[in-house]
Amino acid sequence: MSVLVRGAKTSDIKKIRLIVDTYASERKLLSKETVTLYENVQEFTVAEFNGEVIGCGALHVLWEDLAEVRTVAVIKEWQGKKVGHEILENILSKAKELGVKKVFCLTFETKFFGAHGFTEIQGAPVEPDVYAQLLRSYDEGIAEFLDLESVKPNTLGNTRMLKIL
Repeated sequence: MSVLVRGAKTSDIKKIRLIVDTYASERKLLSKETVTLYENVQEFTVAEFNGEVIGCGALHVLWEDLAEVRTVAVIKEWQGKKVGHEILENILSKAKELGVKKVFCLTFETKFFGAHGFTEIQGAPVEPDVYAQLLRSYDEGIAEFLDLESVKPNTLGNTRMLKIL
């Protein structure tokens, strides 16, 4: 079985939407508006088998040396077959190509991310001046990263993890 991992296309968004909805209803992922998925299609990586998208993940750059891994998910039938690992490795390679030095995630899947060198952290791993700049962002993920009170009702209680590249 050969799984192809590649950059997402706009034609993949409907399947990404279904994958996100599956896990959002279980409160494992935050739901995203479809328009947001289209706006961020260039951030997404997908895994496909026989032309069918079976998993996804995204890399969202926050700052010069910092990015977030978002929305890593694989359809249930393909879990446990290393598809998520392939997606994450692709995302981490992309981060290195972009010059990112630190990648973080907010996750319940601490063993999965730990297997890729992520470690649990407390607080935001940025300097105060960068923190002040990030406060100006309208991105909800950045608000979660900064642990702002405004997103407390929306957060899922995920663990903050960081990997130094």
